[in-house]
Amino acid sequence: MRSRTPSSGPRGALSVEDLVVRYERTVAVRDVSLAAPPGEWLGVIGANGAGKSSLLRAVARLSPYEGTVRIDGRDTAGLSRRHLAQLVAYVPQKPELPVQMRAIDYVALGRLPHLGYFGAEGPQDRLYCGELLARLSLAHMSDRPLGAMSGGELQRLVLARALAQEAPILLLDEPTSALDLGRRVEALELVDELRHERQLTVVSALHDLTLAAQFADRLVLLADGAIVATGTPEDVLVEGSLDQHFGTRVQVLRSDDGDVIVVPRRQRERTS
Repeated sequence: MRSRTPSSGPRGALSVEDLVVRYERTVAVRDVSLAAPPGEWLGVIGANGAGKSSLLRAVARLSPYEGTVRIDGRDTAGLSRRHLAQLVAYVPQKPELPVQMRAIDYVALGRLPHLGYFGAEGPQDRLYCGELLARLSLAHMSDRPLGAMSGGELQRLVLARALAQEAPILLLDEPTSALDLGRRVEALELVDELRHERQLTVVSALHDLTLAAQFADRLVLLADGAIVATGTPEDVLVEGSLDQHFGTRVQVLRSDDGDVIVVPRRQRERTS
């Protein structure tokens, strides 16, 4: 594991200016500008096709884009891929998963940006990866090949690999879609714990609006690739707006603890 040096201050300030993502004639992201300070959890919500994944992929420099992405004030377009991987960890919806690779070896891939061009991970790197597996309840699967793991286990494993990068910015594209409710909350709780421990900046696309409200400090609502609302969960999760942009009826409730709960409603009234 790389040696640690005292930090001059929080890292991970993210800013996006006038971002446009095009796929041939289709514009997936339209003039999006946003900012997330170090330590914030920014949730990106919207219906399917709204541009959430395209936005995250552009920030991770995995899709061509127009506009500017800055980390700590520095334009990422001029960074090497290795340097960018030290700053941004990305969890895609559909990661590549070599079926014969062991779980611990897969997580250790997250250490590569810190090892140098001819380096190899050492005992401390392996220990750290093992600790991440334990925190995601996967320690007993350390030597199991990926092809013998369930979809939910693999999704937690991909999250562990991203966390192993120790990047100050964590991009999560539907990181819990294959998990049941209990594991979903458990995984997001771990992200939140590590966010506070390391002052990570988290930008996540989430389909579950209730979980988005519970974990994100702010939300950005996308529709047709553009930002149509931004603010606290209470500001963004408004029934009329959600009805319009998700194409369905919802009810926004408050729990006894004050949490926002978004409940879909039937399109038709029940008949006796």
